Amino acid sequence: MRDIFIQKADGKMELFDENKLRNSLLRSGASKKLAERVVKHIVSGLKDGMSTGEIYANAFDVLRKFEHEHPIAAARYSIKRALLELGPSGFPFEQFIAGVMRAHGAEFVDTGVMMQGKCVMHEVDVAGVANGKRFVMEVKFHNSLSTKTDLKVALYVKARWDDLMNTKRKDHIDQGWLVTNTRFTDNVVRYAKCVGNLKLLGWDYPKGRGLEVLIEEAKLQPVTMLTTLTAREKRYLLERDYVLCRHLCGRPDILREAGVKESKIDFVLEQINALCEELY
Repeated sequence: MRDIFIQKADGKMELFDENKLRNSLLRSGASKKLAERVVKHIVSGLKDGMSTGEIYANAFDVLRKFEHEHPIAAARYSIKRALLELGPSGFPFEQFIAGVMRAHGAEFVDTGVMMQGKCVMHEVDVAGVANGKRFVMEVKFHNSLSTKTDLKVALYVKARWDDLMNTKRKDHIDQGWLVTNTRFTDNVVRYAKCVGNLKLLGWDYPKGRGLEVLIEEAKLQPVTMLTTLTAREKRYLLERDYVLCRHLCGRPDILREAGVKESKIDFVLEQINALCEELY
């Protein structure tokens, strides 16, 4: 195949990598046979300048066609965009991040906590204790994959954490985090490395330990991953704090409350239970 350049969400061009697509499909739970079918379909329609969003949509459509045979492949493949559906307020994403921290051993994790700094009071998105250290997190939610968390946000967050860390309270803050569902600009990464006491967590950052890796390891799936639910049904669940698929395992009653048609409930539960089985 000749070299074809595709456009990323941030507008940059990169060489299409067939193996990168194949590996992402396999990680989503697609069988080798299904992954090859999707790759062949994508390659046959590739054009210079095609966006990663178009490629994703085409691959997702193929996975959906085989959903009865592979109930979780399309759902897991959609995780990056499923996080976008946790908006627009961002609060469900804060709850989701709190869940990720708990799954990785953090204790006493809470959201929307009011804390007194040296100078002023702060509302902290996520706070808790991990490995004996108290941490606070500013969670920046974006509704578009092309939107990155930029330097002015990092400067603002660093100032807040400095005010909290400079107190003489017994529950002294040890770590300050900036978390996002998308990516950071290069300046944010450079700044965080320079100041030393601002930790970053985002999509594909830190390399090898980014948000997507922590989600996969924790086996936490937001309800927005469920391809068997409509946008209205997902919104109903989120508004009632049903953020994770595990909240719905074996709960047809909740699906009925959300307005899911009786004829569809078994299929929805099949997908939910298949995702829940990954927990064990």
